[in-house]
Amino acid sequence: MSDIKTDRKNNSPGENTGWARIWGNFEKKHPKLAKWLYQIFYFFVFSMGVTVIQYLFFTFMPGVLGKGLAGTEFMWPQVHMDLFGVEFTWSLLGYNVLYESGEVLIGGGLGYFISYEVGSFVAQCINFPLQRNITFKSHGNVAYQAMWYLIAWIVISLVCNGFNNLWMPIAQQYVAPAVYNILVTIITGGVSMVIFFFVFKIIFPEGEGKK
Repeated sequence: MSDIKTDRKNNSPGENTGWARIWGNFEKKHPKLAKWLYQIFYFFVFSMGVTVIQYLFFTFMPGVLGKGLAGTEFMWPQVHMDLFGVEFTWSLLGYNVLYESGEVLIGGGLGYFISYEVGSFVAQCINFPLQRNITFKSHGNVAYQAMWYLIAWIVISLVCNGFNNLWMPIAQQYVAPAVYNILVTIITGGVSMVIFFFVFKIIFPEGEGKK
């Protein structure tokens, strides 16, 4: 009887059967590649999850903030541009105020800038512990890691804002806000994911932190 119990225990699901067994064998043969695949998988899953959160902020928060903030201009620096017949002001911080028939539209101005930054910041607050503790299993100095994470987020946000402000004013002339919010989310999330993965590889050393 004891032998039967032992045999069942050794062949319990998730340990020696199915994908778990295949992955275990692969991990033994290719430990470095397996580690990279594991990290890329969880990094992608968590990143896509917080990308959905960002999209919800980008889409709904401007409406909550109202037309007062949507009609308030906040842009720096202000560089006048004309692309594809559309005149707009380019900036690293802030977004153009949107108008239709002289009326302010939700989806631009200070209201959209606040929504973008709040959504992005909240997403990173969720992303940071998930990536640190699960994806990279790091036990380094959390204050040091959070500082560099914040610096990376600020730099990446500026790059994404600058790039988005080149095409968003044009897209806003032809598509609904929900559509270009998807584009903003994909571009921002895509650029951020690529850069952040390698930032994480640097700031999240695996194992115990140095004493």
